[in-house]
Amino acid sequence: AAEAAEDPDRDADFDGETAGRIDQSVAMGALFTAHHLGAKAIVAMTDSGSTALWMSRHRIHIPIYALTPKVATQRRMAMFRNVRPLLMDTSADRDTALEQAERHLKARNIVQQGDLYVITCGEPMGQPGGTNMLKICRVR
Repeated sequence: AAEAAEDPDRDADFDGETAGRIDQSVAMGALFTAHHLGAKAIVAMTDSGSTALWMSRHRIHIPIYALTPKVATQRRMAMFRNVRPLLMDTSADRDTALEQAERHLKARNIVQQGDLYVITCGEPMGQPGGTNMLKICRVR
């Protein structure tokens, strides 16, 4: 703990961490990427909340926004560390859903033009347990 306090660049410690699941690996990759690129936000498009749960298990200073179409999932994710759950229909095709997600973030002043954020989702869209994509985006 003292080492982490002495080194401000050491935010999320992944030493010795391994993942046996694709969704968990994508979630950890999103945290690592966001931290090292200085992203403004991490976004998880999730039906079940699993991706947000994986992300919440690591201490990271970047806020995690979990977009879900399900009220029950939104309520459950409200208990996850550093996760801010938002309702959004994620059943559209991937490109449409990604555009909607960015509009959602901009409308809430979470990101602004030029900001960098990372986003995860699964293909095909709308199927739980399928997070398999990580995208790095710059707000237009």
